[in-house]
Amino acid sequence: MAQRPVVIVSNRGPVTFQVADSGDLVAKRGAGGLVSGIGPLVAGTDATWVAAAMSDGDRRASEQGVVEAEGFRVRSLAIDPDQYRMAYDVVCNATLWFLHHGLYDLARRPRFDTRFREAWQAYRDVNAAFAEVVADDAPDGAAVLVQDYHLALVGGILAQRRPDLRTVHFSHTPFANPDTWRVLPTDLGAELLEGMAGHHACGFHSRRWADAFAACCAEQLGRTPTTFVSALASDPDDIGAVAASPACATALDELDHLVGDRAFVVRVDRIELSKNILRGFAAYEDLLERYPQWRERVVFGAFVYPSREGLPEYLAYRQEVETVVRRINERWGTPGWEPIVLDPTDDFPRSVAALRRADVFLVNPIRDGLNLVASEGPLVNDRDALLLLSPEAGIWDSLGDVARAVHPYDVSGTADALADALAVGRAARADEGRALKARAGARRPADWLDEQLDAAG
Repeated sequence: MAQRPVVIVSNRGPVTFQVADSGDLVAKRGAGGLVSGIGPLVAGTDATWVAAAMSDGDRRASEQGVVEAEGFRVRSLAIDPDQYRMAYDVVCNATLWFLHHGLYDLARRPRFDTRFREAWQAYRDVNAAFAEVVADDAPDGAAVLVQDYHLALVGGILAQRRPDLRTVHFSHTPFANPDTWRVLPTDLGAELLEGMAGHHACGFHSRRWADAFAACCAEQLGRTPTTFVSALASDPDDIGAVAASPACATALDELDHLVGDRAFVVRVDRIELSKNILRGFAAYEDLLERYPQWRERVVFGAFVYPSREGLPEYLAYRQEVETVVRRINERWGTPGWEPIVLDPTDDFPRSVAALRRADVFLVNPIRDGLNLVASEGPLVNDRDALLLLSPEAGIWDSLGDVARAVHPYDVSGTADALADALAVGRAARADEGRALKARAGARRPADWLDEQLDAAG
């Protein structure tokens, strides 16, 4: 980073600002994998982080230009709330996210009407606003690292406004294959691909996602942009500090009391359609049905918290999660044994405590750009836990040969995999657990950041 100026551009920033009773702005470190991954590498440097203003405090901060807070140089961008909501909710969350994760029931959705075209214009405008700020403020020759599908058009605009900048776009999601991409109206799909291709390089967590993007470009644009593959890694020091914290120790004591001498299956996720939570519960119930020896001898800890509840599909999914857990507990539970412990709070130290206490991790997404939980779990685990992992997670590329595969749609197969993993004694799984821990710690967030800067040229 010392070789050239760096600008990071993302929808969500590394800090959020609140207005105190005194009227002063108070900064708080932001959440999310991007911030936890590269935040420590960027804090204290001259890099500028441009992000959307989310709160009233963020909008106040935007009036001051670049603000130094929590070690970051932050430029909050205030966008008209209605315009931002249309771009974020309609285009990003309800359309692009669904396409990239294969979530649409195409017999019913999507339907691209006049309202959607208006939302797409808002998406253009939001991207143009970000590009304008970068064009006005970025130092000569800066490397501009644009993060994720919210801002796919920024590079194309900057190529016209500031050709001296070296722009890189990084996708944290999967990328739709050409058959799925054709769901978008042809002009809009081509526009988004052109926007991404306007960057000097496009990065992905997995070769599969890079190849899918290239195939879409070859079909719709007639050319293949420069791509690279670089998986973001968990930071062992960062999550290790959480694991060693008093809050985590307290939560671990509570979980030890709750689980007792039973085996502990753990998942930590947002309540997100692509995470496949319901099929995980169905597999666990199938385990109890077909492997009666595990009744009263295992607890499933589901540390899952709500997400995107402005979309009706997500609100309904959360309600179904709660209903299924209640039904399974009522059917199989006995005095002193609750088969599934559902924790819907976004309590990171408690989630890390669960990862420490786990005997088996279940990570079975339908489709996932990466999935850091699959590496965070082995890094902090105290019991050589085994990892059941869907090959549809991008992190399969690096962990697949030390994890146990579970097909995301195969409920009975996942139940069998749970039974096999639970049957492995703690001593017998030591080698497998150590291999997981070693592989999970083989890369660092600095590698990912360096590879983006290399791609900038």
